[in-house]
Amino acid sequence: MSETGASYAAAGVDIEAGDRAVELMKEWVKKTRRPEVLGGIGGFAGLFDASALKRYQRPLLASATDGVGTKVDLARRMGVYDTIGHDLVAMVMDDIVVCGAEPLFMTDYICVGKVHPERVAAMVKGIAEGCVLAGCALVGGETAEHPGLLGPDDFDVAGAGTGVVEADRLLGAERIRAGDAVIAMASSGLHSNGYSLVRHVVFDQAGWTLDREVPEFGRTLGEELLEPTRIYSLDCLALTRTTEVHAFSHITGGGLAANLARVIPDGLHAVVDRSTWTPGAVFDLVGTAGRVERAELESTLNMGVGMMAVVPRESAGVALTTLADRGLDAWVAGEITERGDHSTGAGMVGDYAS
Repeated sequence: MSETGASYAAAGVDIEAGDRAVELMKEWVKKTRRPEVLGGIGGFAGLFDASALKRYQRPLLASATDGVGTKVDLARRMGVYDTIGHDLVAMVMDDIVVCGAEPLFMTDYICVGKVHPERVAAMVKGIAEGCVLAGCALVGGETAEHPGLLGPDDFDVAGAGTGVVEADRLLGAERIRAGDAVIAMASSGLHSNGYSLVRHVVFDQAGWTLDREVPEFGRTLGEELLEPTRIYSLDCLALTRTTEVHAFSHITGGGLAANLARVIPDGLHAVVDRSTWTPGAVFDLVGTAGRVERAELESTLNMGVGMMAVVPRESAGVALTTLADRGLDAWVAGEITERGDHSTGAGMVGDYAS
């Protein structure tokens, strides 16, 4: 029996490493600061001055929470810890902007088996950079060390965010009309969904390694798979300022048709034409290497579309110009029609362009 008493450090929790991680992340959190944020990092709660909402007639707060899923396994294997921060912000804030809400602030939760201060700081750096791209503040977070439950190099990240929208500008199914155009916005790649399938295909079935050079990608497999999720928040808000928008749909888990169907009202149907775009090489690789049927691919991956907007047909041109001016590839991918007896909320027709 040990003659020394038990301690937190002996149990695997390093408080000093946690404090160092906080010091390293402060400069990145500061870059996300908005005028409404009070105080700084280190408090028990983040403060946001709600008096800023007085300019709204009837402000509605929108909130969302999410994680990055098994994509963190790839980050761990590659020793790259910042890009998943972009993924986290995108998964949270692009859900919030779907209703037309402006992202306001976000908090994060990082759970690790052992605190490596530089790694934690890199994760927060990525989250902070993502918050800048989304236009929101990072007002706080938590780093938890779970020795014995997670291995020394294991970790997970999650976050929650809040936004605001004027009640009479709330977007959604009730605004959509037959004849509306469906605009697709290009994804940057796989984003942050379907990685359990992707990992099974590339590691278990194909037997590939992350450092494998893939000519179709022009880079390694790992670099392609870790490509950060595109953050559309400010692009979507720009659309609402320049033209009429009826709804947005964030294409995440479940694929394009299932997520678009979530904003289609009863009595109407969204028809998306596959021939209007060519999915990136990574989607073909997963399908071919894993012999994955198209229906399975489409119900799991975004197939090259990360966000969709439903706008009046006459607004499509302005919408496309606005997005192009912002450097975002977008196109009219379909339309809203009257619902047939056997149609569902959204469907896809045709074959992908080659």
